[in-house]
Amino acid sequence: MISRVAENCFWLGRYLERAESTARVLGVTHNLALDAELPPEQCWRPVLITAGEEPSFLERFGADALEDPAQVEAYMTWDDANLSSVVCSARALRENARSIRDVVSLDAWEAINDLYLYLRGERGRADWVDHRQGFYTRVRSGTQLALGLMRSTMLHDLGLDFIWLGVMLERAAQTARLLDVHHHALAGAPGAVESAVWLTILRACSGFEPFMKRARGQVGGRAVAGFLLLEAQFPRSIRYCVHAANSRLNAIRPPERTEFPGAETAARLRALDAWVANLGADAMDAGRAHDVLTRVVDEIAGVCMELGRELFGVAETSAPAATAVTVAPPAVAAAQSQTQTQSSSDPTPSPAAGSESPQG
Repeated sequence: MISRVAENCFWLGRYLERAESTARVLGVTHNLALDAELPPEQCWRPVLITAGEEPSFLERFGADALEDPAQVEAYMTWDDANLSSVVCSARALRENARSIRDVVSLDAWEAINDLYLYLRGERGRADWVDHRQGFYTRVRSGTQLALGLMRSTMLHDLGLDFIWLGVMLERAAQTARLLDVHHHALAGAPGAVESAVWLTILRACSGFEPFMKRARGQVGGRAVAGFLLLEAQFPRSIRYCVHAANSRLNAIRPPERTEFPGAETAARLRALDAWVANLGADAMDAGRAHDVLTRVVDEIAGVCMELGRELFGVAETSAPAATAVTVAPPAVAAAQSQTQTQSSSDPTPSPAAGSESPQG
């Protein structure tokens, strides 16, 4: 597999997961704002911070716009200048799928294209206005359908390995950022508010029912955070996602194949997997949680940069400057700003790991 195709597969996975995650967070936050009687800014500012979009939003619309839920929702759903919006993620998802139509199955392509056309058509706009929860559910269902079709109708070869690697790294980073922002913001919050927000975080990660089965209904900040960080059997926990990503990278670039590129990427992801697996319940203690989650976010960002450099031929660039915020650590905003950078325009890119060279 040439590096350009591998990169498109990887970013297809990342944008697929990002569109689904953003729609889910918007949906559960919309419900929280209706039910919890919290100030609008307290509900919606963490959404912008998690996406790394608070500075851009404030620059364009001003601080008063944080009191307008519809403004924040529209920005995170429809804004073409916001690369983390649902519509931008869906467009990037479709473009990557279109670029590798010989890799993506027809069924999966049709699901991706249908989702994009829904968002760009009158029906999507009408549903967002009249049936907000139905709209977010439709977006989530579309992304989940595409992911399921890829796993059930495509060859389980390098193409799907790169897609799944992108999905797992994006999912782990999304969970870590969501936890970090809210863990920081909830310090000292009243008990009723804290419980409502932790339940919202569980729903944002599709973890409400699995958590209740594990915790037997005992909801608490440390228990929820520990579950989303360490539960090895929950497919959206950080531990599960990092381990799954490491397994996919080992399939792409087997450790024994030292002639393949990707050694530094594999070593870094392997170390992160081992470190997360060895974390104990005290990882979510008040004095340690931020450092743990920041390390996860930073290491995933580093793995993605190494992956681009070693396997996709993307030139190294300096990381975007972090903007200080009062609710979340600067590293959270900086890491979210990763978006796809096209590889060199060389028409004969180098082979990606897991492929034999043309001469071999």
